[in-house]
Amino acid sequence: MADINVSAPRTSLPRFEEAEALGPQDAEFVRDLVAVLARHGNLNRFGLCLLHDHFPLAPDEVLVETNDARTRTLHAQVEKVDATQHTKASQWRFLPHAQGGQGAEPDDGTYQVLQLCTTLDLCPGREHEGDD
Repeated sequence: MADINVSAPRTSLPRFEEAEALGPQDAEFVRDLVAVLARHGNLNRFGLCLLHDHFPLAPDEVLVETNDARTRTLHAQVEKVDATQHTKASQWRFLPHAQGGQGAEPDDGTYQVLQLCTTLDLCPGREHEGDD
């Protein structure tokens, strides 16, 4: 795995059912965020996602995403941090400065990796294709 420390203790996130979606009350926030992204040339690089949990992860686990281009599907699964083949962070959460440190990147502790992804097709079951 790449040198990405994702094993910092995570504060819990709301369950999906409880997480508040983006709405009209967030219009000013979104405009401000778009302005910051545009100023730094990142409008086509970053966006928003709703932070939520479906289940807890242990400190030595990370959520990883694989894809199957042939069937046009995405798969998310839990893997052990020290055993995953996924090398590219694809989702992060912002941290208050006081929560930085282990597991946060960059050194000032402003964000933490939530999910990894890879360009390799590692979807479950694909390793047995053609074994008929």
